[in-house]
Amino acid sequence: MKDPAIRSNRMQCFFALIGAAVVAVCVIIGVTMNLVTLYDENFDHMGIRTFCMFTVNSNILAGLSMMLCLPYTIDGLRTGNYHLPDWVVVLMHITVTAVALTFLVSLFILAPVKGFVLIFTGSRFFLHGVCPVLSIVTYCCFINSHMIRIKEAWLGMIPVLVYAVVYIVMVVVIGEANGGWEDFYGFATRVPLWVSAAVILPAACGIALLLRMGHNACCRRRREKDAELYRQAYGGADLRKVIAEMARSQKRELKLKNPTIPVQMIGYMIENTGSDLALDEGTRIYFEAWMEG
Repeated sequence: MKDPAIRSNRMQCFFALIGAAVVAVCVIIGVTMNLVTLYDENFDHMGIRTFCMFTVNSNILAGLSMMLCLPYTIDGLRTGNYHLPDWVVVLMHITVTAVALTFLVSLFILAPVKGFVLIFTGSRFFLHGVCPVLSIVTYCCFINSHMIRIKEAWLGMIPVLVYAVVYIVMVVVIGEANGGWEDFYGFATRVPLWVSAAVILPAACGIALLLRMGHNACCRRRREKDAELYRQAYGGADLRKVIAEMARSQKRELKLKNPTIPVQMIGYMIENTGSDLALDEGTRIYFEAWMEG
């Protein structure tokens, strides 16, 4: 027996897997290109110095957060029970906020100054363009396990604030003449530092909130779609029998020794069919049917 939401679940899982994997691979390609390029007449920060750049660091963080979701997506395709832990989704919100800021700064600040071709070619094609855009699409459209709360949205400011402190210390406090960094972004020399702060920090804040809105809107749409599937398939049915048959069917198809109880799925079934079944009883029925089957 196939649960009506398993196909929808697996499609979400498949696109999340593809998106996350492509982002991770593109980050590796972009960072590697910077590391092996020892000299670039247009950019001084190549080789090991590439790690001074917020672009590189934000992309690495995004790539790592995408890689964290890969085991869950692979397991979701195998079992039809795709679900990410809340902390992984929150971490992705933080890192995607950072790369979204990278994309917007590249598009609206760096590209008009240095040229669009220069900013979006070579390794920068991946780090300024492909990775940020795919990260945003993957996070908003296919990572639907957890609705981001407003207090979690503000965590998206962490990478920006940490890098801002490091940048100010290395550029302004220590200075290039004393072994610090040159002002390669021009945030302290081309314009007053307070102007840069007045633009970048509100922009990062706005990005974090907009990403929350987009992500949560997709979460709600998916849950509404799944709820309709459950109502059509199981409205008026005896969920005790349905859940028991689901367990036996999953055991036959997956051929696993240990049960993986789809708690979230059982909860949706109960919530959207008007059943008087309690969640703990539903999970117990699933477990017992799996063991007996």
